[in-house]
Amino acid sequence: MKSAADLLQWMDTIWNFRLFNFGDNPFTTKTFLLLLLSLFLLFYLSAKIRKLLVDKIFPRYDIETGVSQSIATIVRYLLVVVGVIIIFQTMGIDLSAIGLLVGALGVGIGFGLQNITNNFISGIIILFERPIKVGDRIELDNVSGNIVNISARATIVITNDNIAVIVPNSDFINSRVINWSHNNNEVRISFPIGVSYNEDPEKIRELLTEVTKKNPGVLSSPAPYILFEGFGDSSLNFLVMVWTTEYTDRPKILKSELYYEIFAKFKEHNVEIPFPQQDVHLKSGFEKLIDRTEN
Repeated sequence: MKSAADLLQWMDTIWNFRLFNFGDNPFTTKTFLLLLLSLFLLFYLSAKIRKLLVDKIFPRYDIETGVSQSIATIVRYLLVVVGVIIIFQTMGIDLSAIGLLVGALGVGIGFGLQNITNNFISGIIILFERPIKVGDRIELDNVSGNIVNISARATIVITNDNIAVIVPNSDFINSRVINWSHNNNEVRISFPIGVSYNEDPEKIRELLTEVTKKNPGVLSSPAPYILFEGFGDSSLNFLVMVWTTEYTDRPKILKSELYYEIFAKFKEHNVEIPFPQQDVHLKSGFEKLIDRTEN
């Protein structure tokens, strides 16, 4: 019985062992372990609540995916902040003493954590202002793809080659971003077509209009439009302008399909597609110079 009592006494000593003082309150082993457990549960439960909001609750109200993920992330941040304050107060940790720690951390941020802080603040700005959202088709520098996730530090973009590009959030705030689907998924795609000077422009417009209207990926409203751009060096130049929602993230695929169909249509109606040519004319003076050289 004495050994058991000694064991209990030893465990109590370890459990209440004072590591250091936090302000006026002692920071013991018990406080440390309970703090770790509480923070783990806080982050775990906040992540579960965010997932519940995105997967179960928001879909019932037909909230857009990008909007629901942004709101759920903001809710998680608020839960974490409020939860940390409650945990510290419950355990008797003096929050005023944390100010000293924050001040020391600020010095560290000034020396080596500027980028992390910048990306975190940029992530919060993105979630509130929503210049981009999950599901958007964006172009940034040499990156073009769909946004699949916006986290506190970085945004994940999936390209058409199924490559994940991790972009720091600050790039979306400090750089010029092309967002193809900021308002909606309806975008206009344009590409040039050139035909011979022997062709009738009105006939070309009819053929191109027929091709674009038959393609299922092209919207009927707004209607396709064939713009006569002008007279080129060796061709009559047209610009085919079509609207689509199906190929917002694959514009090159739609262009390819239309090029195939236009080529077949032109071949069916014997429409000539020109290619650059240069005619070299030899003048008499040049011919005399050649004769003198040969003699």
